[in-house]
Amino acid sequence: MKKVLLVATMQSHIAQFHRPLADILHNHGYEVHVAAKDNLAEKNGLRIDFADRIFNLPFARSPKSKDNYYAYKQLKNILKAEKYDIVHCNTPMGGVVARLAAKTVRRDKTKVIYTAHGFHFYKGSPLKNWIFYYPIEKMLSRFTDTLVTITYEDYALASKKFHCRVEHMHGVGVDEKRYFPIDKTQKELLRGRMGFEIGQKIILCIGELNDNKNQSMAIRMMHKIVEQYPNAILLIAGNGPKLNFLQELVIHERLQSNVRFLGYITNLQDYQHIIDVQVCCSKREGLPLNVVESMLSGNAVVATLNRGHRELIHDAENGYLVPQNNPEVMADKVLALLKDEKLKSKIESAAHTFALKYSVNSVKDELAKIYGL
Repeated sequence: MKKVLLVATMQSHIAQFHRPLADILHNHGYEVHVAAKDNLAEKNGLRIDFADRIFNLPFARSPKSKDNYYAYKQLKNILKAEKYDIVHCNTPMGGVVARLAAKTVRRDKTKVIYTAHGFHFYKGSPLKNWIFYYPIEKMLSRFTDTLVTITYEDYALASKKFHCRVEHMHGVGVDEKRYFPIDKTQKELLRGRMGFEIGQKIILCIGELNDNKNQSMAIRMMHKIVEQYPNAILLIAGNGPKLNFLQELVIHERLQSNVRFLGYITNLQDYQHIIDVQVCCSKREGLPLNVVESMLSGNAVVATLNRGHRELIHDAENGYLVPQNNPEVMADKVLALLKDEKLKSKIESAAHTFALKYSVNSVKDELAKIYGL
């Protein structure tokens, strides 16, 4: 039986993003193994129930950590023993370590695929990113058979500069059976069951609570929203190191009645079905899955201008892009949608149509072509 090894720094990455690939491989007679650090206990509800074998390796996200050397040594032994047909690696450190470890087995015709979920070097990124990360990726492309990019910007750069076959696909696939539009009647019924008021304006912000996701911008945005919709509520989904800071900010801004922290939840689709607008305040993004999920659910998204949001949102067509750290402008765009149902419906329809190419079924077709299945 043919075998594929999926590698990433953390098992949560494999659990969240690679079920569609595993389904395709199993359907074509492949055995699927996983090698990554087991962090699933930190991620409520995540599990890998689609792999035939799982290796827990001591990867670390930091390139300075000695743990990555130990992961490299263990991975070399696994590759030598298992004799995989394909090694498919992901995430920055997972991609570096796996491609270095696979140098020897490539001589025995093992193919190496690397999916770049957003290069650290891109138009507008700091110069230090280009100085450090770009040469590493260009060098590692010599040890890669196929590089898969999920943004057109990365695809254009890699196609011109790197030393391997380069493909593009539309993300990792969003499940259209979970994320889909519902009508107004269904929305109101679901809102009631979830404890929200009839007619209440609901805004959603998703992501790990950290500096990059910048949820403080969404909180400050609520002042303008509440002026016109006093019972409007901002739902913040996610956990992370900035929780206490953000909770204190809500108290300082006197917005306790208008901001609710949901924590890490596994039923995001229910919230996508009841909201009016989603906001995304990140400083940096590769290809943000939560934006695709919201668009596929038929929602309008107002997001800060960065390369990941720019990849998905065409300003004033299928959503809105606003300057970073400008809560007033973000509030203005959200209010424009809340006040104009015709405009909101137009944006929502365009968002859903655009997001269909990022659905699981669409991405499965792209993966099958990349694998030659």
